[in-house]
Amino acid sequence: MKAVVTVTGKDKVGIIAMASAECSKHGVNIVDISQTVMKEYFAMIMLVELDGMKGAFAEFADAMRRAGSDVGVDIRVMHEDIFNSMHII
Repeated sequence: MKAVVTVTGKDKVGIIAMASAECSKHGVNIVDISQTVMKEYFAMIMLVELDGMKGAFAEFADAMRRAGSDVGVDIRVMHEDIFNSMHII
């Protein structure tokens, strides 16, 4: 199983380190990452593998959100099922 993690906010030192440490803490592997800084704004998208995840998906998503909030960035975690269930007309 996979998920997409987005991180947005004002750029500051340590955002990538914080997000990757939180993933590691929950046994979540980062398989792809893209990040950019637009003027003073930071944006990152990570594709993560959930197969080794410790605990429930909701717990991981909440922990990521809290970790981001602690440093002033917004983190959202979307399970791949969201994308697989979308029907394009």
